[in-house]
Amino acid sequence: MIYRKFQDKELSLLGFGAMRLPLLEDKSIDQEQVNEMMDYALAHGVNYIDTAFPYHDSMSEISVGKALAKHPRESYYLATKYPGHNVADSYDPAPVFETQLKKCGVEYFDFYLLHNVFEFSIGTYEDPKWGIIEYFLEEKRKGRIKHLGFSTHGDIPVMKEFLDRHAGEMEFCQIQLNYLDWTLQDANGKYDLISSYGIPVWVMEPVRGGKLSNLPDGERAKLPLSREECSDTAYALRWLTGLENVGMILSGMSNMEQMMENCATFEKENPLSEDEEKALMDIAEGLKDSVPCTACRYCCDGCPMELDIPGLISKYNQVRASDAITVLIQMDTMPKDKQPSACIGCGKCTQVCPQKIDIPQEMKNMTAMLEKFPGWEKLSAQRVAEMDAQVEEMK
Repeated sequence: MIYRKFQDKELSLLGFGAMRLPLLEDKSIDQEQVNEMMDYALAHGVNYIDTAFPYHDSMSEISVGKALAKHPRESYYLATKYPGHNVADSYDPAPVFETQLKKCGVEYFDFYLLHNVFEFSIGTYEDPKWGIIEYFLEEKRKGRIKHLGFSTHGDIPVMKEFLDRHAGEMEFCQIQLNYLDWTLQDANGKYDLISSYGIPVWVMEPVRGGKLSNLPDGERAKLPLSREECSDTAYALRWLTGLENVGMILSGMSNMEQMMENCATFEKENPLSEDEEKALMDIAEGLKDSVPCTACRYCCDGCPMELDIPGLISKYNQVRASDAITVLIQMDTMPKDKQPSACIGCGKCTQVCPQKIDIPQEMKNMTAMLEKFPGWEKLSAQRVAEMDAQVEEMK
């Protein structure tokens, strides 16, 4: 396992992110598989575990706590986050923090983050009425937090504003960073900004919700090694290891296969060649014609229509990639009130979207695209053939 030094600690460069844990058929967490994955991770040198209060409908912390219960407390570093980014009438960090300790079954957190300091939440975090930052600084003084940091999906101006005031209090910063967002979301500028304050960077979304793990064949052909020699995921992770100020790369692994592959990738340093780096930048340019959803599901919590927004956007991107027939067949059984046309345009989703996607507009766009295929909801062999012809005409 590759390790990076952080103050007096040696952190595994690969961290186990608990936002996309394996699920059972009823969508509850598959605890048995989580336990197996945790055992494997710790046995293969992973020592940083990341969860958060809202993940998996607030069940992620409990699941992680159960999986870690049999392991010595000193054998891992546990991180979680305070949900000040969630819209609420009031904020009281004390009961949340106490609940998190109980859910995880620990007496302290090695790493604790202010969750997503961005344009809509920076005021909440800094409002003296709530005393959020002050509370967690005090918990750090008490030793119940060993290291305090923050995550952010904000743009550079709000990041700079927060860092100018709190760089002396924040020990690390977690951002969305991958070779696609290096230019698409100016992750390059964000990385340089954080580094300029002498703060190490923690990485989230290293494969962009799986997008960089399944490259289109046309883009994949630009890379020198085959998928058997180096997977798409391994390429994305190897690219990140070349960034000197990256101290942690979190991967939201959902099954044992992903865990085993990622642990193997981080067994030893394997920097990209100059040709490989150039190829990945070329691939990034070819991937930019899609809605940049990472399936974090923040948008789903407050949706009054209870739409599966990431699922719909994924299908929309597939249609945009000329995979219309497969998507339309999948949507044939979808209830009308769960289709994109059911969106009422309230905008609650856009307010909390880390990618700043205008989700109501994208739902309108998808609805309009579907309307190009009249009668799509009544599929038959004849209709499929007719739509195949329509797709060819649209290319």
